[in-house]
Amino acid sequence: MRSMSTLTRADLADAINRKLGLSRSESLIMVESILSHMSDALTEGENVKISGFGTFLLRDKTERVGRNPKTGVEVPITSRRVLTFRASQMLKDRIAGK
Repeated sequence: MRSMSTLTRADLADAINRKLGLSRSESLIMVESILSHMSDALTEGENVKISGFGTFLLRDKTERVGRNPKTGVEVPITSRRVLTFRASQMLKDRIAGK
């Protein structure tokens, strides 16, 4: 069963506001600061590991030949850097309800 709701920056800020008692603006600044720091690290080529949650990994993909599924024509796919996420075992267990 899949949930249709989405956790947003505002939701995170509200949670910080309720649990830590910071003002809404201070909570939002904290969320933005954390996300900015993570984005900066990824931009600089660093992986981001959050213990008990998971790891954001950067992977460099090499150039390869792809195929248009509709026409069958071969198309070159350029090399690029992609971001992947690997959940920690703790998060996987929690999601599975263990």
